[in-house]
Amino acid sequence: MPRDTGLKRLVRKEDPSEVLVKDWREVSASEHVVTVNWPAEHAFYRPEPGSYTSLLFTESLRQGLALLSHTAFGIPLDHRLGWERFRSPVTPAALRTTGEDALLDMRITHSEITRRRMGTTFLTARVEATRDGRHAGSAEVRYVAHPGPIYDRLRGTYADAKAAFARALPPGPAVSPELVGRTRAQDVTLSATDRPGHWQLRVDTSNTVLFDHPHDHIPGMVLLEAFAQAAQAVAAPRRISPMNFDTTFHRYVELDQPCWITAEPVTRYDARLSAVQNGEVVASGIVTSAPHMGH
Repeated sequence: MPRDTGLKRLVRKEDPSEVLVKDWREVSASEHVVTVNWPAEHAFYRPEPGSYTSLLFTESLRQGLALLSHTAFGIPLDHRLGWERFRSPVTPAALRTTGEDALLDMRITHSEITRRRMGTTFLTARVEATRDGRHAGSAEVRYVAHPGPIYDRLRGTYADAKAAFARALPPGPAVSPELVGRTRAQDVTLSATDRPGHWQLRVDTSNTVLFDHPHDHIPGMVLLEAFAQAAQAVAAPRRISPMNFDTTFHRYVELDQPCWITAEPVTRYDARLSAVQNGEVVASGIVTSAPHMGH
C-alpha cells in the first residue's frame, strides 16, 4: 500500500510529534491492521511514572480510523469526521510503561460503510488490539464523515473553525490536579462549582495536545478526558484508573458557551457521566475504572 508523506494530515494532527501511527496494512477490504507507537515519555498521556492513561489508546484509535477513512475507504480529506458512539474497554496491564517506546497493533474491522447520495458516509468499526502479542483492549465506534458543504449547513454560524476557536470562553480556575488524577494544572479539564459532583468544563485551547489545531467545537477527546477526571473526582480519596468509556455523543459542544459536567457513582468502580450545554445533554456515558495503576 502506498505511503503518504503527509501522514499527519491523514490522522488530523499538525504536530508531527503527536502522530502515533507507524504503519498499516490491508487484511481484506473491510479489515486492516494499524500499528501505533506509544512514546516512552509523554507529558499528557503518561502524567506519572508507571502507566499511560487509557485515553492514549483512544487517541491511537482515533488516528487509526481517520487514516483508514482517507486511505482504505477513499473519504476525501476535506470531509469532517465525528464520533457518535464509542465503547472501549482497555486491559490495565497493557498500559504499563517499560521505559521504552511500545508498539500496539490494532486490528480494525468495519462492519458498516454506508455512503449516502449527498456524500455523507456512516461507518461502524470494531477493534481488537494487542501489545507484545497480548490482548490490550477492544473498541466499538460508530462515526460519520460529512462533506464540507453538508457539514457547513449543519454547523451554521459555527462552521468557520478559526472564527469559532477565537470565540472560545477563557478557561476557568482548575480544580486541584491531584483530585482528578493529574499532575499539572494545564491538563485539568474541570472547574469547581458549588455543587458536589458538578463542574464546569474547563477548555484551555493553549493545551496543544487536546487542541492541536483550531476546532469549530469542543473535540470528543476533551469530553472524554473531562469524564475521566470527573470519575476520579467522585471516587476521591480513592485513586482509580478509568479503563472503559461507554459514551454517546449527542450533539456538537460549542466553545463559546459553558458546558457542565456531572458525575454520579453507580458502583465502586463505575460512574455515570453527562455533559450538558444550554440545558441539553450533549454527551453521556458510563466510565468503568480499575484500581489505580500508578507506580
